[in-house]
Amino acid sequence: MLIKKPYFIAEISANHNGLLKNAKKLIREAKKYGADAVKLQTYKPETMTVDSKKKYFKIKSGLWKDYYLWDLYKKGHTPWSWHKELFNYAKKLKIKIFSTPFDETAVDFLEKLNCPFYKISSFEMTDLELIKKVASTKKDIIISTGMSSLSEIELSYITAKKYGAKNIILLYCVSNYPSKLDDFSLNNIRILKDKFRCRVGLSDHSKDNIIANTAVSLGATIFEKHIALEKQKKGLDIEFSLKGKEILGYRNILDKTYNLIKKNYFFRSNQELKNKRFRRSLFAIDNIEKGQKFTRKNIGRIRPGNGIDASFYAKLLHKKSPEFVKKHNPLKKIFLKKLHLI
Repeated sequence: MLIKKPYFIAEISANHNGLLKNAKKLIREAKKYGADAVKLQTYKPETMTVDSKKKYFKIKSGLWKDYYLWDLYKKGHTPWSWHKELFNYAKKLKIKIFSTPFDETAVDFLEKLNCPFYKISSFEMTDLELIKKVASTKKDIIISTGMSSLSEIELSYITAKKYGAKNIILLYCVSNYPSKLDDFSLNNIRILKDKFRCRVGLSDHSKDNIIANTAVSLGATIFEKHIALEKQKKGLDIEFSLKGKEILGYRNILDKTYNLIKKNYFFRSNQELKNKRFRRSLFAIDNIEKGQKFTRKNIGRIRPGNGIDASFYAKLLHKKSPEFVKKHNPLKKIFLKKLHLI
């Protein structure tokens, strides 16, 4: 995955609401509004949890409060029977498609579909057996790091490397849904880059584009964001998803911020440099005869910038003028060569 500008992954997740036609529409929206890739989630309820109504399996707070895990995953999963059709549809639209496998059987299934690379969810980041399985494919791995300590991230990173992953991308992630501004510490992006010397991105569950904007400026290059349809009102992830044209707005924010910081050398635009004409420069403030010395009484540092740069004022004082200069005319830049000042 060659990155020259921010790489924008549109996460479909559960926003298809159980309809294949919605999943296709979401892929189409992603392509239309500038996403570089779309991502699925590949799991079955039975590979995530067990069908139990014991208290351990009930969500007690947050966006999915009162759901039992089995019921949540049953409602939100993308049927495996859709995957081949969705992969083919994305290929037809010429947008990259890949997935997050949640267990080893999902990896085997996705390999048959030639999934180009993989994502590890924050909640599976400490599942080292899954990381080993994905790493053994030798394909790029994107690892989300929500909730994890640096030591946990390091263990997952080392495991992926050991078992065959050549290219690992870490996503700074806040695993609150939706995430609030005070949940973030975006300097974590720099910390991850410095420690692991790899590409770092953002898995963004916030509702404020300032997070993505700032992340770009801190060096994030890959961005994942949940998407929904333009007028969609229901969906498990709808609360923190971009809808329709908002996808393009997010894309534009990434690109505009990147364009502001992409140059690694000191830069001034040609348009700005045109304003040099309004700088101070050296003008004759009295008639100056050929051979007459330049003094504080006959030359001045004034606007505009048609004359010799004002920085040469002190060097010119007491030098003899190589030719006649009429009052209120600029001193010619050729004088500097004639007087051996450059």
